Amino acid sequence: MKKQGQYLTLFQRKLLLKALQSESRPQYRQRIEIMLLADKGYSATQICNELGCAQETARYWLEMARSGLIHQWNQHNIGRPKRVSEEYCDRLHELVTHSPRQYGYCFDRWTAGCLSKHLAKEFAIEVSERHISRLLKEMGLSTRQKVNKRMGIAIDDLSPNQSNEPYYFLNLMSIS
Repeated sequence: MKKQGQYLTLFQRKLLLKALQSESRPQYRQRIEIMLLADKGYSATQICNELGCAQETARYWLEMARSGLIHQWNQHNIGRPKRVSEEYCDRLHELVTHSPRQYGYCFDRWTAGCLSKHLAKEFAIEVSERHISRLLKEMGLSTRQKVNKRMGIAIDDLSPNQSNEPYYFLNLMSIS
């Protein structure tokens, strides 16, 4: 295998250049650019200055180029791994659309904390109350009760006062 640069063969370099032309996602493009610059002899610091990436990212993909594992540039997911699955979200949706009493609880409505604890028992994944609320918001749901009452005014005749004139009282009452 004839080497083009420091780490890559001619075939590997062409493969990366072709992938760079067709790849639109910036994080994947950055990985390819890191390996190409590493092959040209750039250090991790120089790569970071050139691309504006983190030192850890540059070092990781520089090492991948050194190891000959350039084909893995698109096999590693970008970002923090998701802790909740689609199954988790489906179950969350099911729980929040039913009364907690159906699941053996003594309260009438779910809270994010209760949902978090219940799902932690089922899935062995602990998710914060804030994240539960965020997931519910994404689904268009909430643990808060909807207040759908209209206020109306009723005038009642109370017993007459001492002057025997009627005394009217405004009563704000809830109309459902």
